[in-house]
Amino acid sequence: MIGSYSIPYGKTRLIFTLPAGALDVQVIAPAAVPAAPDPPGVVRAALDDLLGGLRWDDFAGARSAAVAVNDKTRPVPHEHLLPPLLERLENLGLAPDRITLIVATGTHPPMPPAEFPQILPANVLARYPVFCHDCDDAANLIYGGQTPRGTPVWINRRYAEAGLRLVVGNIEPHQFMGFSGGVKSAAIGLAGRETINRNHALMMHENAQLGRYDGNPAREDVEDIGRLVGVHVALNAVLNRDKQIVRALAGDPLAMMRAGIPLVNELATVPVDAPFDLVIAAPGGHPKDINLYQSQKALAHAALITRPGGTIILAAACPEGTDSQKYERWMLDGVESYQAVFERFAREGFQIGSHKAYQIARDAATRRVLLVSDMPPDLVRKLLLIPAALDEAINMALADLPPGARVGVLPAANATVPLPAF
Repeated sequence: MIGSYSIPYGKTRLIFTLPAGALDVQVIAPAAVPAAPDPPGVVRAALDDLLGGLRWDDFAGARSAAVAVNDKTRPVPHEHLLPPLLERLENLGLAPDRITLIVATGTHPPMPPAEFPQILPANVLARYPVFCHDCDDAANLIYGGQTPRGTPVWINRRYAEAGLRLVVGNIEPHQFMGFSGGVKSAAIGLAGRETINRNHALMMHENAQLGRYDGNPAREDVEDIGRLVGVHVALNAVLNRDKQIVRALAGDPLAMMRAGIPLVNELATVPVDAPFDLVIAAPGGHPKDINLYQSQKALAHAALITRPGGTIILAAACPEGTDSQKYERWMLDGVESYQAVFERFAREGFQIGSHKAYQIARDAATRRVLLVSDMPPDLVRKLLLIPAALDEAINMALADLPPGARVGVLPAANATVPLPAF
């Protein structure tokens, strides 16, 4: 018997078959939940009922506002979230030219204005000033103090100096922050490189885990950065596996996270009772597989449920390649084995860029990783991964599997929390 499966790949899908009768095949995916029938109405309802005791009247005296919006690597439904929010800000008496949107890139390459239409509606671009953050632009950073964990807070000057500071995004699982969302869009997305580097170094802590919020030092540090910056209001969406709005929440950032995380867990968490011999994983299609830097998250999620010595097939289009010159240069500078990655990373200390090499090596050193992508095969090999077409990768993996082997299919790996119960 042959089983047919489909996974997202870029802006399309890949279809493959498995001999289901000879294998124990399981699909691990977020719960199938219908989209909200009226997304703008859901957003307006959230804005009508701010969490954490906030009221819009509290901000009536603000003379300017800045809104952190996510860049092209995040599937944020700005077309539904922003218009109702911007209307509220204008109702406070703020003129459109006093409401600034800042694209929160973190350490990602800044987006040129020509790319803004990829993430922002035309009517928003026509009415409000939009800027892109650059974590290395020292002249546009301002110091905001130090967190209890010693992270120096350098934040975008335009954002810090606005009278009312807001964030817009999604609450989703995150491989070491536990969850994205809340103040993170500003605390990391609009921070300086030194701030992001010091915060992300906390990913090495044992409690910096996928799906862990309380007691997660990386996420707690983000909340501390947000408090120092003074993020007033967060508006976040909870999306289904088709990237459609299910719920929207707004208000005090911490209260919003507390309300949203149980909703995300209900959608995303899938118990797994035994490890798999083979996992076929896709980050979730565009934009989650826009580059290898983002697609690595799917590998981390897949590794949680793949036995040591097993195989992971990562199907990620990566039309923009690695999208990290620092990571690429680091890997091409004489790093020829995963052991060499570990040794050099330990010798040089944590740095954004090389941390991606470490994350991949952590999971690929004990599992075979086959990468199905649009990246040049020679580059993939230099990154210590095995390039292959999907059918070729599946045939390579099946050749090593015994009858009855366990195979997991993770079609939306970045948005799935596979919970090992073994």
